[in-house]
Amino acid sequence: MDEKKVLNLLSLSQRSGRIVSGEFMTQKAVKSRQACLVILAADASENTKKKFQNMCTFYRTPVIELSDMDMLGHSIGRSVRSSLAVLDEGFAKAILKLAGEDLNTRR
Repeated sequence: MDEKKVLNLLSLSQRSGRIVSGEFMTQKAVKSRQACLVILAADASENTKKKFQNMCTFYRTPVIELSDMDMLGHSIGRSVRSSLAVLDEGFAKAILKLAGEDLNTRR
């Protein structure tokens, strides 16, 4: 996976207003079925990872782990973030393609 390109896509997504971040907003986006992709920081707590993995499995939303909380937050111009949701299907497909996964097979 080309992590730098993924982080650049996250930056573009944020500028277009198609990202929500933080546990509460990410959870809300998944449950309202607005999230096309959930990204978790690799160094997030095991409890957070498990909660989002289970939620995303239930709501059939793709989820990937990426970087660390500091880099994830920095890429979207915020402080540290353990989770974020991409709300745009085009950005989600591009990120999953760079991660080596396919959006259609995950939904």
